Amino acid sequence: MNQALREVKPEQDMILIEHLPFQTDSGIASRARIGLIVLATDFTIEHEWRKIITPLAGVALYQSRILNDAQITPETLRAMEPRIASSADVILPGSDLDVVAYGCTSASMAIGEEKVFARIREVRPGAKGTTPITAAFAAFRAFGAKRIGVLTPYRADVNRIVASYIRARGFEVPVFGSFNEQDDSIVARITPESIRSGVRRLLDTAKVDCVFVSCTSVRLAEAARDIEAETGVPITSSNHAMAWHALRLAGVGDALPQWGRLFTRPLD
Repeated sequence: MNQALREVKPEQDMILIEHLPFQTDSGIASRARIGLIVLATDFTIEHEWRKIITPLAGVALYQSRILNDAQITPETLRAMEPRIASSADVILPGSDLDVVAYGCTSASMAIGEEKVFARIREVRPGAKGTTPITAAFAAFRAFGAKRIGVLTPYRADVNRIVASYIRARGFEVPVFGSFNEQDDSIVARITPESIRSGVRRLLDTAKVDCVFVSCTSVRLAEAARDIEAETGVPITSSNHAMAWHALRLAGVGDALPQWGRLFTRPLD
């Protein structure tokens, strides 16, 4: 920068008007402030959540990212636990949040939901917590579903964690499908038509009450209503269920049928 410019005082050749009067209102978050912790490798969740949440007047979404490994294994998933608190802490420091959502389905199961919530409460004791699998269980209850068809992109050892975790909570998993891809950057490019085909394969194989598509990198939200219309079976995904659950936990009960059956339901 030119030395002469640095030395010019603001008052020179300028009328300075300070302490102008102003009024305040409730801002963009008059109804709810929702915090979202996004995986560093995630391409999808912010896009889907903005589509769902941004049109809602008075509901604001604030995000941070958490360091993770692009290769999804039980070990890399569990390694995120010590980083959860710091990732929650940098979302509007010093301001209240109604909900903090941790955006990793498989890590929520590998770590355990209660441990995730404990890390969030360390820095956000007043916020309600959710994870994709917490939200999925709430969605199953809202649907009255017991028999769950599960579709994932994960490799076999992660799939075992997912199936065992869901069944241990009292739900049946009569059919489980997987693309067996462990790289998030590839998972984010799985086409919606591939998801549709995978869902149809599950429904052709076993009778289920609903379908859950696991993984925040998978794109499902914008196709949910059409898939339900085609199949007659309720469907949700990690991003889809958690956006609904976060809204309901924050007291936002708007019916949004354009996002499928779940978004017409209250919390059970």
